[in-house]
Amino acid sequence: MASSSSSGLTFKLHPLVIVNISDHYTRVKSQLNPPISPNNTNNSHTAGDAGASALSTASAPPPRVYGCVIGVQRGRTVEIFNSFELLYDPMTNSLDRPFLEKKQELYKKVFPNFYILGWYSTGSDAEESDMLIHKALMDINESPVYVLLNPSINPAQKDLPVTIYESELHVIDGIPQLIFVRSSYTIETVEAERISVDHVAHLKPSDGGSAATQLAAHLTGIHSAIKMLNSRIRVLHHYLVAMQKGEIPCENSLLRQVSSLLRRLPAIESEKFQDDFLMEYNDTLLITYLAMFTNCSSTMNELVDKFNTAYDRHSRRGGRAAFI
Repeated sequence: MASSSSSGLTFKLHPLVIVNISDHYTRVKSQLNPPISPNNTNNSHTAGDAGASALSTASAPPPRVYGCVIGVQRGRTVEIFNSFELLYDPMTNSLDRPFLEKKQELYKKVFPNFYILGWYSTGSDAEESDMLIHKALMDINESPVYVLLNPSINPAQKDLPVTIYESELHVIDGIPQLIFVRSSYTIETVEAERISVDHVAHLKPSDGGSAATQLAAHLTGIHSAIKMLNSRIRVLHHYLVAMQKGEIPCENSLLRQVSSLLRRLPAIESEKFQDDFLMEYNDTLLITYLAMFTNCSSTMNELVDKFNTAYDRHSRRGGRAAFI
């Protein structure tokens, strides 16, 4: 495998692709390693089988998942927007072509401008068997890309565990062969993706705290930043007022810096801003109300279940009917 690609293509990868691959791998891994039911812990035979199964799954290699990546190519720029799963048989190293064609047809109806750009998998490095899948997709895209996600956790690694490969024809020992070559990429996001990723990152409890605690800390940080920005703008305002009154000498270089800084601030005194702000504010309130109603409904369901359980026990003793 060569060190880097020489095609000159620019790859832009969207976070949704990484989230989809990670979700696909997590689901497959959870299905292969189901949790042990606590009701079976009293049975020594079942517990022994579960322990042996846990040891076998721990020693087994991590599962690999496969799928297609879709997006657009504009000139020398390839932008990967989304992905979907593939059915792959590791015993025969073959893809389910009818399933692939069906998924391609469905995505074409929803995203008519998206095309299959290549495929994805999981693992620490590209394997020889991966070239078989790569060649199988060449009838759809003559030069597919290969997105590889490494699911193993490395705390010392700072970069994303994602590698993009291209295929190039090289002559090795006098025989022309297709090999994988690494390609550089950048993360490209749209506004909806940035909001979603930021929301998930801040709501995930990383230190044992609840989601509400994480959200409160996030909102407190935003409030402190806005408060600090307001105080700095007030200092500039007082300085300009004092300069206008002649209390301090006028410095043109400093005025140019202040003017350049103020141009970076968004203009919020407009009708469009008020409409957009009120719309987003109302949407936020609506989502809050819906979350509150959902929480109340869940609490009510738990209360009803407790009542039914209690009355069911009494009915067995005294013949009373259930509450609901």
